[in-house]
Amino acid sequence: MISIAQNPNVSSELSSSPPPSTATTHTFRSKFPDITIPDHLPLHSYCFQKLSEVSHRPCLIVGSTGKSYSYSDTYLFSRKAAATFSKLGVKKGDVIMILLHNSPEFVFSFMASSMLGAVATTANPYYTAAEISKQLKASGAKFVVTYSQCVDKLKESSGYLTVVTVDDPPENCLSFSMVYDADVNDVPSVEIDTNDAVSLPFSSGTTGLPKGVILTHKNMVSSVAQQVDGENPNLYLRRNDVVLCVLPMFHIFSLSSIVLISIRSGAALLLMEKFEIESLLRLIERHEVTVAAVVPPLVVALVKNPRVADFDLSSIRLVLSGAAPLRKELEEALMERLPQAIFGQGYGMTEAGPVLSMCSAFAKEPLMPTKSGSCGRVVRNSELKVIDPQTGDSLTYNQPGEICVRGPQVMKGYLNDPVSTSLNVDVEGWLHTGDIGYIDDEDEIFIVDRVKEIIKFKGFQVAPAELETLLVTHPSIVDAAVVPQNDDVAGEVPVAFVVPSTQNELTEDAVKEFIANQVVFYKRLQKVYFVQTIPKSPSGKILRKELKAKLSVSPAF
Repeated sequence: MISIAQNPNVSSELSSSPPPSTATTHTFRSKFPDITIPDHLPLHSYCFQKLSEVSHRPCLIVGSTGKSYSYSDTYLFSRKAAATFSKLGVKKGDVIMILLHNSPEFVFSFMASSMLGAVATTANPYYTAAEISKQLKASGAKFVVTYSQCVDKLKESSGYLTVVTVDDPPENCLSFSMVYDADVNDVPSVEIDTNDAVSLPFSSGTTGLPKGVILTHKNMVSSVAQQVDGENPNLYLRRNDVVLCVLPMFHIFSLSSIVLISIRSGAALLLMEKFEIESLLRLIERHEVTVAAVVPPLVVALVKNPRVADFDLSSIRLVLSGAAPLRKELEEALMERLPQAIFGQGYGMTEAGPVLSMCSAFAKEPLMPTKSGSCGRVVRNSELKVIDPQTGDSLTYNQPGEICVRGPQVMKGYLNDPVSTSLNVDVEGWLHTGDIGYIDDEDEIFIVDRVKEIIKFKGFQVAPAELETLLVTHPSIVDAAVVPQNDDVAGEVPVAFVVPSTQNELTEDAVKEFIANQVVFYKRLQKVYFVQTIPKSPSGKILRKELKAKLSVSPAF
């Protein structure tokens, strides 16, 4: 069962967050009016609330086979999965691990978990056995839905597991096919409080060890509603929309801001198990995709791959980029490829369930055109403020500081970790994102960098993202990342990992000079390491801790 010290009633002595300032608090709210969020409904009931209106419309389309599941099918098989899981011993409060790529079975399993009052923890099937074992142990999951090829990875886990595979099951495992023969009358009647946990994603770990993030039915319903509900939805999805789902569902961005919002809106989801550029282009053309959610690495492929010009992508009307900042030049290049589409960025984090802000141009009645580099405005029914990281004082327009958000979508807390909870959500309910940004005169949010990734050179602050943006403008650099290296004199100095293009030879001195000509002295690179790839998470975030680990093992690398 899930246990957590309830926020905000955690012990105040555990918190090192800045105390609430006695100065005037400058808060920012959406330009869209607040809406009534149906917080009495559990997540599955909310998502399928309009089932009778869309029952015969396509809900899930499997890209690899073309097989389509209607809304009626999707709801029925989710109920059958709930009946099956219940007979296999899953009860309210139990944790189910979904170890799958994008697939109908992922959706059926997640919805079934919600129907049983259970908690779904999602994980990457490419994880190692050790990584899966850690998440199983931390979450307490004893029931796993996965592939036969992943079963060996479960053997490191202690304790008995019920394992259901979506393909031919190995010995001592069960087949997901039994779901389709189940009796929906066997779904137990479960009383679900909307403050009960429904999802347990684990934070990316880009700035620390992964932690289980407790998201309740109320958190996730609120986040979906903030995006697509109301007379003028912030993200206007039509029932004849085909929404591309190539980003992994085990990531909260895809789960909430692609899958759940589409089901709530009655749109069709085109599922791709894995990214492959030609398959992607072919499916967009064949199914006339209208809404594409992307991350920066996917944008790079769309911009730089010459095969893109061979396909008709004119059906796309909205392109939403999220999970990591997108460089201005990539944004502009993508719009040259897709001149008919409205492009914009969103901003979020797992702990915010996940959306904090979204481009206003996606609305049914847009408030303003897309502003380059902006992450949009804070979502409805929420408050946002920018604080000085050192004093906690609230800042006003065009003053960079740490972004904080408060609203019904903010997590209940970290699993069994009241200390980390109190460090991230203060006693007034503000989630401290760890992101440095500012609000411009039109309430648009711009992210500058991460608090914990700021490099301190003799007290001066150096933002890695700023140097990375400069590095990739070099014609011979494909990708780059900047991290701190310890220095006896300066404390920290910025060093770069650079992926050079194959067409030109590039030297360390040339890269250093390129940056030195564009920045103040303390932002100059002290060292450049040439690498083949920059390690990134599935959502496209640079895994700086892996690069810093290389430096700690061998400063000469």
